[in-house]
Amino acid sequence: MKKLIIHGVVASILASISGIIYAEIYANAMWSDFSAVINPTSIIAASTIGCLLMTLGYFVLIRFNKEKFIGFLNIVISVLSFASIVGPLGMSLPLDIESPELFPGLSIPMHFFPALAFFTVAPFFQVNQEQVSG
Repeated sequence: MKKLIIHGVVASILASISGIIYAEIYANAMWSDFSAVINPTSIIAASTIGCLLMTLGYFVLIRFNKEKFIGFLNIVISVLSFASIVGPLGMSLPLDIESPELFPGLSIPMHFFPALAFFTVAPFFQVNQEQVSG
């Protein structure tokens, strides 16, 4: 259990850092400011929630000795990451924000950062039934 939580926290930190760096690079490259909509706090919160939900999914599968379904869970996580981009595409921004057409270019890639970070660090945190139970 401890190893799974550490996995989720490490992935969350990695996704948060990546998201904040990407937001800064994008803002400087596109001369845009979406800090009223996306700021470091919201990036950290979204990354943390996403990674901890993935950790919960792994925990449930391992706890009930269904480790063979982790591949299917990874597919579900990937599909949900793709499905989540509908939100930014349909989002109406405040009227005082300049260049709202650039917003999807900022937010859509960040929807994949939690899954990417979680899958990237997964080999370092292999957990089995005995480690979760005891």
